[in-house]
Amino acid sequence: MRLIHTSDWHLGRTLHGESLLEHLAGFLEWLLAQAVSQHADAVVVAGDVYDRAVPPTDAVTLLDATLTKFARQHIPMIITSGNHDSAVRLGFGSGLSEAAGIHLRTTTADLARPVVLSDSGGEVGIYGIPYLLPDAVMAELGAERSHESVLAAAAELIHADAASRGFGRVVIAAHAFVRDGTTSESERDIRVGGIGDAPASVFGDACYVALGHLHGQQLVQAGVSAADGTGAVSGVSGPTARYSGSPLAFSFSEARHRKSVTLVDIDPAGQVATTLLPAPVPRPLREARGRIDDLLARADGDLADLAGAWVKVTLTDSVRPAAPMERLREKWPHTLALDFAPEGGRTAAEADLRALSQTSDPIEICGLFVEYAGGGPPDAAERQVLREAVEAAQHAEAAA
Repeated sequence: MRLIHTSDWHLGRTLHGESLLEHLAGFLEWLLAQAVSQHADAVVVAGDVYDRAVPPTDAVTLLDATLTKFARQHIPMIITSGNHDSAVRLGFGSGLSEAAGIHLRTTTADLARPVVLSDSGGEVGIYGIPYLLPDAVMAELGAERSHESVLAAAAELIHADAASRGFGRVVIAAHAFVRDGTTSESERDIRVGGIGDAPASVFGDACYVALGHLHGQQLVQAGVSAADGTGAVSGVSGPTARYSGSPLAFSFSEARHRKSVTLVDIDPAGQVATTLLPAPVPRPLREARGRIDDLLARADGDLADLAGAWVKVTLTDSVRPAAPMERLREKWPHTLALDFAPEGGRTAAEADLRALSQTSDPIEICGLFVEYAGGGPPDAAERQVLREAVEAAQHAEAAA
């Protein structure tokens, strides 16, 4: 049995205001081509199909076109909802899509409803666990208020159903935060009062657990966590729980990620081998730090590769330069993020708040803002402008 495991598409997402829909569309075309060329028996999508509960119309259109293409190629898909998805919206029309081989698993009623595939070794039961918010499902599942408890209850239902059907091989797709997984800045925190994670052992004796939520691809097993972002891994045997990761980098914290989908081969005995299929990279992420004049002087030299990358720049000039983003984009047109960390300046928020708390003079307060925004205290002329503005505001307030 051969599966392709993917997750966290986040259709509708932007990167610092830059739309990623075109690049996600390219990934989905590539995914279809991989499913065909690799002769996949099914594609498993472990949640966060959309980036938000009410997705933009172009994201809905892209998903509709994608699912239609997979259905026409007769490639089954098993899709669970994630914490970013609206389970109701994603699951709409699930009965109709089931007939086309698109199996949506978005509710607790779906937990014991497997997708059954067959090969020379017999049947494989593929079950989907949507994102389970403890407060919403714990009563229904007879669980306590924690992700570990509701996931354990869901897994118990799944294994009871699998035993009743006589499945020797079970695959579980789940959108959850498994303990010791490596996080990224772009993931939404799903903890509930600090009880948001669960051990990999909670899923029981499954051949393979296809995980979604964390954006870095990684192997996670009971007592073991391996973020193997350095390259493809194959021949990993035995019960396996793995995050496929997101198809694109959604924050600069993921700049070093090597995005992929996971090819999962399950033999008749239930042993698993996984291979990472590197996903296409539409544009790399790069970071640069230094004074703006120094950076621009290097733009045609050792920093020339930034011209084709999404770029985050941290400027260390003591005084904030004029029109920095415009100047940077002349050399690096895809500069998306700009931070300031003046050399020798006050950079800690705590220091700014402490200074602010020590004065009640409105002119001094305005001066502190100028220092924060400009990287240096206001000069005499600027202080005169501030004084005139404050006095004009005070006079207007008194006359009101």
